[in-house]
Amino acid sequence: MGTAADDLSPRPEALTDRAVRPVREAETRDDEERAPRPRSTPSPAKARPPRVVAPPPTAERRYRQTINRVDLWSVLKVSVCFYICSMAVIMVALVALWVIGDAAGVIHNVENFLGDLLQTKDFTFLDGEILRGALLVSAVIVVLLIVVTVIAAAFYNLFSEIFGGVELTITEDETEL
Repeated sequence: MGTAADDLSPRPEALTDRAVRPVREAETRDDEERAPRPRSTPSPAKARPPRVVAPPPTAERRYRQTINRVDLWSVLKVSVCFYICSMAVIMVALVALWVIGDAAGVIHNVENFLGDLLQTKDFTFLDGEILRGALLVSAVIVVLLIVVTVIAAAFYNLFSEIFGGVELTITEDETEL
């Protein structure tokens, strides 16, 4: 008679002669995973019903990532693209508002109001001068915002060396689509 430790160890008989000794279910699964199945079909007397395997639960994997450093050249390139595109959108919107306001007569009313306020009869806006001024102001603002963004990224690099970076938790969802 063997000890309890002998019953837990896999035996070669369990792989070849299953009718001689009853095998526990855990051992059977382990043996089936290790041993290759024969290609021939078993006889109907020894055939077992197919084992139903439940799909594994949809597990989410979580990773923790820390952003320790930001490349200043990358920040500069992205901020230049972002702020120039923002300036272009704002300028197109301002020109569209000017055209709509001119068609509705709002610009003429503002010119009359300012003419009365300044006590001149011939006060008018110069459309080209206003557009150039708006472009110049927006270009200066874009340059300042780019410089501020790069300086902020440099400060982030300094602070992340002292205190550690921003910690992100990334969840990878493995559900089938």
